[in-house]
Amino acid sequence: MADTVLYEVSDGLATITLNRPDAMNAMNVEAKVALREAARSAAADPAVRAVLLTATGRAFCVGQDLKEHVGLLQEDRETGSGQTMSTVREHYNPIVRALTGMPKPVVAGVNGVAAGAGFGFALAADYRIVADTASFNTSFAGVALTADSGVSWTLSRLIGPGRAADLLLFPRGIKAQEAYDLGIANQVVPASDLAETALKTARALAEGPTLAYAAIKESLAYAAGHSLDEALDKEDELQTRAGASEDHTIAVKAFLDKAKPKYLGR
Repeated sequence: MADTVLYEVSDGLATITLNRPDAMNAMNVEAKVALREAARSAAADPAVRAVLLTATGRAFCVGQDLKEHVGLLQEDRETGSGQTMSTVREHYNPIVRALTGMPKPVVAGVNGVAAGAGFGFALAADYRIVADTASFNTSFAGVALTADSGVSWTLSRLIGPGRAADLLLFPRGIKAQEAYDLGIANQVVPASDLAETALKTARALAEGPTLAYAAIKESLAYAAGHSLDEALDKEDELQTRAGASEDHTIAVKAFLDKAKPKYLGR
């Protein structure tokens, strides 16, 4: 992976770290490619049972690197290629698909401002732990753009279409406590505790029943676009699969033995 995104796997946990602190982790092409490949690697690696997405410096990610973007737009005007906005299809969409679709939980440790695509990456995680000094901003309309990075889907699901429209039409900073009140943040912790809390949470998930977590992710995503009857049928399918897992047998035995289960992730 490029230095713009750090990738490490240890004891079942993949840690993906956005690493352009001097640019507030703005996404240039190099960083977008690196993040896409890191997310895909974590999704495909059977040794990875959970993922922690975090960042260095004072920002989580401020979205598109506008300095690079301006140059690319100028090239488009000169060549007539119109390739600049293909970044949504080539980079942002695959990143969000990998994070939301991987059969393992993703924790976002949001250390600072998450704006635009950075907001989208945080929303693509299954669980968000947010520093009390962090903030969120949709940002898109502020540069005459619409939502990307899945924000139109994820934000509406979390806070409802009315509030999502408000934040998209009138971009503003959403401080950590408001993000918690809205349902965007799952936890708000002191900034000094963020790294430890996020790592502890992600490690706990990496040691948990991976197939059950995968089924939970799948069931929530499925239910979002299907009827109750269809969701019930999906629950039946997924519960049958989870019930046949080694981890379920381990959990039941541990319960009867009044012991802590040691899951295998299968």
